[in-house]
Amino acid sequence: MPTVIFSGHMIDRPGRTPPRLPANATGAAAQHIAAALGELGLARGDRALCSAACGGDLLFAEAALARGARLEVFLPQARDEFAANSVDYAGRTWRERYERVLAHPATRVHIAPEELGPLAAGDDAYERANRWMLAAALDAKTPPVFLCLWDGAEGDGPGGTRDMVARVLAAGGTVRRIDPAAL
Repeated sequence: MPTVIFSGHMIDRPGRTPPRLPANATGAAAQHIAAALGELGLARGDRALCSAACGGDLLFAEAALARGARLEVFLPQARDEFAANSVDYAGRTWRERYERVLAHPATRVHIAPEELGPLAAGDDAYERANRWMLAAALDAKTPPVFLCLWDGAEGDGPGGTRDMVARVLAAGGTVRRIDPAAL
C-alpha cells in the first residue's frame, strides 16, 4: 500500500464567502473520506500523513486511525499555537478531537520549529509543512497517493491544496479528490 497523504479544507470560519466546508457538512465529509480510504485499501500498519486542522485533516486522521494506520501529523507551529490558529475557532469539540488524535498511540507528531528549525525569511509556515510532509512521503519506495477534500479553487494563501496536487503529480504520485460541493 502506498503512503496516503491528506490535505483539505478546514471548517469554514464564520462569514466565509464563498463557503467551502460548512460545519454541517463534516459528517458527510467524514463518510466520504472513510469510504475513499477503504477503496484505497488503507489497512493496519499502513502510513497516513496529514496536518491536524479542524475539518478535513482531523476527519482524515480519525478515519486513518480507525483503520489501524500509522498516522504522522505534521504541524507548522507548536501544538498550542497551531490549535489556536487552525482548530479552536471551530469549538471545544474540535479541540478535543485534535488532542485525542495527537495523543493516540499510533500517532507520531512532527512539529516544524522543533525538527526543521526557525522559519526562513519569506517562507510560509503552512507551505513549508506541506513540502515537509510530501518529502516524508517520498521516502517510501512507492509514490504516494494524495487524498484531498478540495473545491478545486485557489487557496487563501501560499502552498494550499492546489500546490500539493501539482507537487504530488510531479513526484509521480496519484491524486484522489473529494469535492465538498458534492457532499
